[in-house]
Amino acid sequence: MKIAVLPGDGIGPEIVNEAVKVLKALGETFELEEAPVGGAGYEASGHPLPEATLALAKAADAILFGAVGDWKYDKLERALRPEQAILGLRKHLQLFANFRPAICYAQLTGASSLKPEIVSGLDILIVRELNGDIYFGSPRGLRESPDGLFKGAREGFDTMRYSEPEVRRIAHVAFQAAQKRAKKLTSVDKANVLETSQLWKDVVIDVAKEYPDVELSHMYVDNAAMQLVKAPKAFDVVVTGNLFGDILSDEAAMLTGSIGMLPSASLDANNKGLYEPSHGSAPDIAGKGIANPLATILSAAMMLRYSLDRAEQADRIERAVGKVLEQGYRTADIVTPGCRQVGTAEMGDAVVAAL
Repeated sequence: MKIAVLPGDGIGPEIVNEAVKVLKALGETFELEEAPVGGAGYEASGHPLPEATLALAKAADAILFGAVGDWKYDKLERALRPEQAILGLRKHLQLFANFRPAICYAQLTGASSLKPEIVSGLDILIVRELNGDIYFGSPRGLRESPDGLFKGAREGFDTMRYSEPEVRRIAHVAFQAAQKRAKKLTSVDKANVLETSQLWKDVVIDVAKEYPDVELSHMYVDNAAMQLVKAPKAFDVVVTGNLFGDILSDEAAMLTGSIGMLPSASLDANNKGLYEPSHGSAPDIAGKGIANPLATILSAAMMLRYSLDRAEQADRIERAVGKVLEQGYRTADIVTPGCRQVGTAEMGDAVVAAL
Protein backbone atom coordinates (compact mmCIF):
# COMPACT_ATOMS: atom_id res chain seq x y z
CA MET A 1 0.00 0.00 0.00
CA LYS A 2 1.54 3.25 -1.17
CA ILE A 3 0.90 6.40 0.84
CA ALA A 4 1.88 9.82 -0.45
CA VAL A 5 3.00 11.88 2.55
CA LEU A 6 2.61 15.62 1.92
CA PRO A 7 3.55 17.50 5.12
CA GLY A 8 3.18 21.04 3.74
CA ASP A 9 3.85 24.18 5.75
CA GLY A 10 3.75 25.56 9.28
CA ILE A 11 2.95 22.84 11.78
CA GLY A 12 2.26 20.40 8.93
CA PRO A 13 5.61 18.57 9.11
CA GLU A 14 5.39 18.24 12.91
CA ILE A 15 1.91 16.74 13.05
CA VAL A 16 2.40 14.51 10.01
CA ASN A 17 5.55 13.13 11.59
CA GLU A 18 3.50 11.95 14.58
CA ALA A 19 0.86 10.32 12.35
CA VAL A 20 3.60 8.50 10.42
CA LYS A 21 5.08 7.37 13.74
CA VAL A 22 1.71 5.85 14.68
CA LEU A 23 1.27 4.18 11.28
CA LYS A 24 4.70 2.56 11.56
CA ALA A 25 3.79 1.24 15.01
CA LEU A 26 0.90 -0.80 13.58
CA GLY A 27 3.19 -3.46 12.15
CA GLU A 28 1.79 -3.07 8.62
CA THR A 29 3.91 -2.77 5.49
CA PHE A 30 3.35 0.68 4.04
CA GLU A 31 5.34 2.32 1.28
CA LEU A 32 5.62 5.93 2.44
CA GLU A 33 6.91 8.53 0.00
CA GLU A 34 7.18 12.21 0.92
CA ALA A 35 6.93 15.23 -1.38
CA PRO A 36 6.72 19.03 -0.96
CA VAL A 37 3.41 20.85 -1.28
CA GLY A 38 2.05 24.33 -0.59
CA GLY A 39 4.67 26.89 0.35
CA ALA A 40 7.25 24.10 0.49
CA GLY A 41 6.29 23.15 -3.07
CA TYR A 42 6.65 26.76 -4.20
CA GLU A 43 10.10 26.96 -2.64
CA ALA A 44 11.13 23.68 -4.26
CA SER A 45 9.83 24.25 -7.79
CA GLY A 46 8.06 27.58 -8.06
CA HIS A 47 4.55 26.14 -7.77
CA PRO A 48 2.46 25.06 -4.74
CA LEU A 49 1.57 21.77 -6.43
CA PRO A 50 4.71 20.60 -8.24
CA GLU A 51 4.21 18.16 -11.12
CA ALA A 52 6.18 15.46 -9.28
CA THR A 53 3.99 15.86 -6.19
CA LEU A 54 0.81 15.60 -8.24
CA ALA A 55 2.16 12.51 -10.02
CA LEU A 56 2.94 10.89 -6.65
CA ALA A 57 -0.56 11.69 -5.37
CA LYS A 58 -2.12 10.13 -8.46
CA ALA A 59 0.00 6.98 -8.15
CA ALA A 60 -0.58 6.46 -4.42
CA ASP A 61 -3.39 4.47 -2.82
CA ALA A 62 -4.02 7.33 -0.38
CA ILE A 63 -2.61 10.73 0.56
CA LEU A 64 -1.71 11.86 4.08
CA PHE A 65 -1.71 15.65 4.05
CA GLY A 66 -0.55 18.12 6.68
CA ALA A 67 -1.47 21.76 6.14
CA VAL A 68 -0.51 24.57 3.77
CA GLY A 69 -0.17 28.31 4.04
CA ASP A 70 2.06 31.00 5.49
CA TRP A 71 1.62 34.75 5.72
CA LYS A 72 4.88 35.32 3.84
CA TYR A 73 3.24 34.02 0.64
CA ASP A 74 0.21 36.33 0.82
CA LYS A 75 1.71 38.77 -1.69
CA LEU A 76 2.07 36.11 -4.39
CA GLU A 77 -0.50 36.03 -7.19
CA ARG A 78 -3.39 33.80 -6.16
CA ALA A 79 -2.42 30.96 -8.51
CA LEU A 80 0.90 30.55 -6.69
CA ARG A 81 -0.30 30.76 -3.10
CA PRO A 82 0.05 27.60 -0.96
CA GLU A 83 -3.71 27.11 -0.60
CA GLN A 84 -3.97 26.42 -4.33
CA ALA A 85 -2.24 23.08 -3.70
CA ILE A 86 -5.14 21.56 -1.83
CA LEU A 87 -7.66 22.97 -4.30
CA GLY A 88 -5.59 21.54 -7.14
CA LEU A 89 -5.42 18.10 -5.55
CA ARG A 90 -9.18 18.05 -5.02
CA LYS A 91 -9.72 19.00 -8.66
CA HIS A 92 -7.13 16.72 -10.31
CA LEU A 93 -8.02 13.69 -8.17
CA GLN A 94 -11.79 14.39 -8.33
CA LEU A 95 -12.08 14.33 -4.55
CA PHE A 96 -15.68 15.47 -4.36
CA ALA A 97 -16.86 14.06 -1.01
CA ASN A 98 -15.48 15.50 2.21
CA PHE A 99 -16.23 13.67 5.47
CA ARG A 100 -15.73 15.75 8.60
CA PRO A 101 -16.73 13.96 11.80
CA ALA A 102 -17.24 16.12 14.89
CA ILE A 103 -17.00 13.89 17.94
CA CYS A 104 -16.74 15.20 21.48
CA TYR A 105 -14.73 12.73 23.53
CA ALA A 106 -16.13 12.29 27.02
CA GLN A 107 -12.78 13.38 28.44
CA LEU A 108 -12.95 16.72 26.58
CA THR A 109 -16.42 18.00 27.44
CA GLY A 110 -14.77 20.50 29.77
CA ALA A 111 -12.62 21.86 26.94
CA SER A 112 -15.59 22.85 24.78
CA SER A 113 -16.76 26.44 24.89
CA LEU A 114 -20.32 25.13 25.39
CA LYS A 115 -21.79 23.57 28.53
CA PRO A 116 -20.92 19.88 29.00
CA GLU A 117 -24.57 18.83 28.83
CA ILE A 118 -24.83 20.42 25.36
CA VAL A 119 -21.86 18.57 23.85
CA SER A 120 -21.61 15.37 25.89
CA GLY A 121 -22.06 12.44 23.51
CA LEU A 122 -21.84 14.64 20.41
CA ASP A 123 -21.25 12.66 17.20
CA ILE A 124 -21.96 14.53 13.94
CA LEU A 125 -20.80 13.73 10.42
CA ILE A 126 -20.69 16.65 7.98
CA VAL A 127 -20.60 15.60 4.33
CA ARG A 128 -19.34 18.53 2.25
CA GLU A 129 -19.28 18.69 -1.54
CA LEU A 130 -15.75 19.68 -2.58
CA ASN A 131 -15.52 20.17 -6.34
CA GLY A 132 -18.19 22.77 -7.10
CA ASP A 133 -19.80 25.89 -5.68
CA ILE A 134 -18.28 29.34 -5.47
CA TYR A 135 -14.73 28.02 -4.96
CA PHE A 136 -14.56 26.65 -8.48
CA GLY A 137 -17.35 28.48 -10.33
CA SER A 138 -16.59 30.79 -13.23
CA PRO A 139 -16.51 33.55 -14.27
CA ARG A 140 -14.57 35.12 -11.42
CA GLY A 141 -12.10 37.93 -11.09
CA LEU A 142 -11.60 41.67 -10.54
CA ARG A 143 -12.97 44.40 -12.82
CA GLU A 144 -14.55 47.82 -13.00
CA SER A 145 -18.22 47.61 -12.08
CA PRO A 146 -20.18 47.82 -15.37
CA ASP A 147 -23.39 49.18 -13.84
CA GLY A 148 -25.25 50.03 -10.68
CA LEU A 149 -24.77 52.71 -8.03
CA PHE A 150 -21.00 52.24 -8.02
CA LYS A 151 -20.44 51.93 -11.76
CA GLY A 152 -16.76 52.21 -12.60
CA ALA A 153 -15.58 51.23 -9.13
CA ARG A 154 -13.30 48.24 -8.67
CA GLU A 155 -15.24 45.09 -7.76
CA GLY A 156 -14.54 41.41 -7.19
CA PHE A 157 -16.90 38.68 -8.37
CA ASP A 158 -17.21 34.92 -7.95
CA THR A 159 -19.84 32.57 -9.32
CA MET A 160 -21.78 30.08 -7.21
CA ARG A 161 -22.91 27.20 -9.40
CA TYR A 162 -23.83 23.53 -9.17
CA SER A 163 -24.92 21.06 -11.83
CA GLU A 164 -27.51 18.39 -11.11
CA PRO A 165 -25.01 15.48 -11.43
CA GLU A 166 -22.72 17.14 -8.87
CA VAL A 167 -25.53 17.45 -6.35
CA ARG A 168 -26.86 13.99 -7.09
CA ARG A 169 -23.56 12.19 -6.47
CA ILE A 170 -22.87 13.91 -3.13
CA ALA A 171 -26.47 13.27 -2.07
CA HIS A 172 -26.02 9.54 -2.66
CA VAL A 173 -22.83 9.56 -0.57
CA ALA A 174 -24.62 11.35 2.27
CA PHE A 175 -27.67 9.08 2.23
CA GLN A 176 -25.44 6.00 2.26
CA ALA A 177 -23.48 7.43 5.19
CA ALA A 178 -26.75 8.09 7.03
CA GLN A 179 -27.84 4.50 6.46
CA LYS A 180 -24.80 3.33 8.43
CA ARG A 181 -25.57 5.65 11.33
CA ALA A 182 -28.89 6.87 12.83
CA LYS A 183 -30.66 7.14 9.44
CA LYS A 184 -31.14 10.90 9.79
CA LEU A 185 -29.92 13.35 7.14
CA THR A 186 -30.13 17.15 7.24
CA SER A 187 -29.58 18.95 3.94
CA VAL A 188 -28.38 22.53 4.43
CA ASP A 189 -28.97 25.20 1.78
CA LYS A 190 -30.20 28.76 1.25
CA ALA A 191 -33.03 27.97 -1.14
CA ASN A 192 -35.08 30.95 0.00
CA VAL A 193 -32.51 33.25 -1.66
CA LEU A 194 -30.23 31.33 -4.04
CA GLU A 195 -31.20 29.58 -7.28
CA THR A 196 -28.18 27.30 -6.79
CA SER A 197 -29.63 26.18 -3.47
CA GLN A 198 -33.09 25.63 -4.95
CA LEU A 199 -31.56 23.21 -7.45
CA TRP A 200 -29.64 21.58 -4.59
CA LYS A 201 -32.82 21.09 -2.56
CA ASP A 202 -34.84 19.75 -5.50
CA VAL A 203 -32.18 17.18 -6.40
CA VAL A 204 -31.71 16.01 -2.80
CA ILE A 205 -35.47 15.49 -2.48
CA ASP A 206 -35.43 13.42 -5.67
CA VAL A 207 -32.50 11.27 -4.50
CA ALA A 208 -34.28 10.70 -1.18
CA LYS A 209 -36.84 8.53 -3.00
CA GLU A 210 -34.12 5.87 -3.30
CA TYR A 211 -33.51 5.85 0.47
CA PRO A 212 -36.90 5.46 2.14
CA ASP A 213 -35.25 4.27 5.36
CA VAL A 214 -33.50 7.64 5.87
CA GLU A 215 -35.35 10.57 7.45
CA LEU A 216 -34.57 13.70 5.40
CA SER A 217 -34.94 17.24 6.69
CA HIS A 218 -33.92 20.60 5.25
CA MET A 219 -32.47 23.63 6.99
CA TYR A 220 -31.33 27.06 5.84
CA VAL A 221 -27.65 27.62 6.51
CA ASP A 222 -28.15 30.54 8.90
CA ASN A 223 -30.49 28.45 11.04
CA ALA A 224 -28.11 25.50 10.85
CA ALA A 225 -25.30 27.68 12.19
CA MET A 226 -27.51 28.67 15.11
CA GLN A 227 -28.75 25.15 15.83
CA LEU A 228 -25.19 23.78 15.85
CA VAL A 229 -24.48 25.80 18.98
CA LYS A 230 -28.00 25.61 20.43
CA ALA A 231 -28.78 21.90 20.06
CA PRO A 232 -25.91 20.17 18.20
CA LYS A 233 -26.93 16.66 19.20
CA ALA A 234 -30.11 17.05 17.15
CA PHE A 235 -27.92 16.51 14.05
CA ASP A 236 -26.54 13.20 12.83
CA VAL A 237 -25.42 13.48 9.19
CA VAL A 238 -25.37 16.89 7.50
CA VAL A 239 -24.90 17.31 3.74
CA THR A 240 -24.20 20.68 2.18
CA GLY A 241 -22.27 22.54 -0.49
CA ASN A 242 -18.66 23.61 -0.56
CA LEU A 243 -18.97 27.10 0.94
CA PHE A 244 -21.53 26.29 3.63
CA GLY A 245 -19.72 23.06 4.49
CA ASP A 246 -16.43 24.88 4.96
CA ILE A 247 -17.98 27.25 7.48
CA LEU A 248 -20.24 24.82 9.34
CA SER A 249 -17.58 22.14 9.76
CA ASP A 250 -15.21 24.64 11.37
CA GLU A 251 -18.02 25.78 13.67
CA ALA A 252 -18.72 22.16 14.59
CA ALA A 253 -15.03 21.71 15.33
CA MET A 254 -15.21 24.06 18.28
CA LEU A 255 -18.03 22.02 19.83
CA THR A 256 -15.51 19.23 20.38
CA GLY A 257 -13.09 21.33 22.42
CA SER A 258 -10.60 22.16 19.71
CA ILE A 259 -10.25 22.10 15.94
CA GLY A 260 -7.04 20.22 16.72
CA MET A 261 -9.19 17.15 17.34
CA LEU A 262 -10.96 17.01 13.98
CA PRO A 263 -9.82 14.70 11.17
CA SER A 264 -11.19 14.73 7.65
CA ALA A 265 -11.35 12.58 4.54
CA SER A 266 -11.78 13.78 0.95
CA LEU A 267 -12.82 10.90 -1.29
CA ASP A 268 -13.29 10.15 -4.97
CA ALA A 269 -15.91 7.81 -6.40
CA ASN A 270 -13.71 4.77 -5.62
CA ASN A 271 -12.84 5.75 -2.03
CA LYS A 272 -9.32 6.81 -2.84
CA GLY A 273 -8.78 9.79 -0.62
CA LEU A 274 -6.76 12.61 0.83
CA TYR A 275 -6.68 12.71 4.61
CA GLU A 276 -5.89 15.84 6.58
CA PRO A 277 -6.65 17.57 9.86
CA SER A 278 -9.39 20.18 9.61
CA HIS A 279 -7.19 22.93 11.02
CA GLY A 280 -4.70 25.13 9.20
CA SER A 281 -0.93 25.48 9.15
CA ALA A 282 -0.72 27.78 12.22
CA PRO A 283 2.62 29.37 11.26
CA ASP A 284 2.65 31.33 14.52
CA ILE A 285 3.34 28.14 16.52
CA ALA A 286 5.34 26.23 13.89
CA GLY A 287 8.56 24.76 15.23
CA LYS A 288 7.56 25.18 18.87
CA GLY A 289 6.50 21.55 19.36
CA ILE A 290 3.15 22.47 20.91
CA ALA A 291 0.70 21.67 18.09
CA ASN A 292 -1.97 19.01 18.65
CA PRO A 293 -1.23 15.99 16.38
CA LEU A 294 -4.41 14.07 17.25
CA ALA A 295 -6.48 15.35 14.32
CA THR A 296 -3.76 14.14 11.94
CA ILE A 297 -3.43 10.82 13.75
CA LEU A 298 -7.21 10.37 13.55
CA SER A 299 -7.05 11.32 9.85
CA ALA A 300 -4.60 8.45 9.40
CA ALA A 301 -7.18 6.19 11.05
CA MET A 302 -9.80 7.38 8.56
CA MET A 303 -7.32 6.62 5.77
CA LEU A 304 -6.98 3.05 7.01
CA ARG A 305 -10.76 2.66 7.18
CA TYR A 306 -11.89 4.24 3.92
CA SER A 307 -9.03 3.80 1.44
CA LEU A 308 -6.77 1.00 2.69
CA ASP A 309 -9.35 -1.54 3.93
CA ARG A 310 -7.82 -1.75 7.39
CA ALA A 311 -10.82 -1.03 9.61
CA GLU A 312 -9.41 -3.02 12.55
CA GLN A 313 -6.22 -0.95 12.52
CA ALA A 314 -8.31 2.22 12.33
CA ASP A 315 -10.20 1.06 15.41
CA ARG A 316 -6.91 0.45 17.21
CA ILE A 317 -5.74 4.01 16.58
CA GLU A 318 -9.05 5.51 17.67
CA ARG A 319 -9.07 3.43 20.86
CA ALA A 320 -5.48 4.48 21.54
CA VAL A 321 -6.40 8.17 21.23
CA GLY A 322 -9.27 7.65 23.64
CA LYS A 323 -6.95 5.89 26.08
CA VAL A 324 -4.40 8.71 25.94
CA LEU A 325 -7.10 11.26 26.71
CA GLU A 326 -8.34 9.05 29.56
CA GLN A 327 -4.80 9.03 30.93
CA GLY A 328 -4.94 12.82 31.09
CA TYR A 329 -2.53 13.77 28.31
CA ARG A 330 -3.38 17.14 26.76
CA THR A 331 -1.78 19.53 24.31
CA ALA A 332 -2.15 23.25 25.01
CA ASP A 333 -5.35 23.67 22.98
CA ILE A 334 -7.32 21.12 25.02
CA VAL A 335 -5.68 21.33 28.44
CA THR A 336 -7.93 21.65 31.48
CA PRO A 337 -7.09 21.78 35.20
CA GLY A 338 -5.75 18.51 36.55
CA CYS A 339 -4.46 17.24 33.19
CA ARG A 340 -0.89 16.75 32.02
CA GLN A 341 0.13 19.21 29.31
CA VAL A 342 2.44 17.70 26.71
CA GLY A 343 3.98 18.71 23.39
CA THR A 344 3.47 17.39 19.88
CA ALA A 345 6.02 14.58 19.96
CA GLU A 346 5.13 13.48 23.49
CA MET A 347 1.46 13.18 22.49
CA GLY A 348 2.46 11.07 19.48
CA ASP A 349 4.64 8.88 21.71
CA ALA A 350 1.72 8.43 24.11
CA VAL A 351 -0.54 7.20 21.30
CA VAL A 352 2.15 4.75 20.16
CA ALA A 353 2.50 3.49 23.74
CA ALA A 354 -1.28 3.08 23.99
CA LEU A 355 -1.28 0.97 20.83
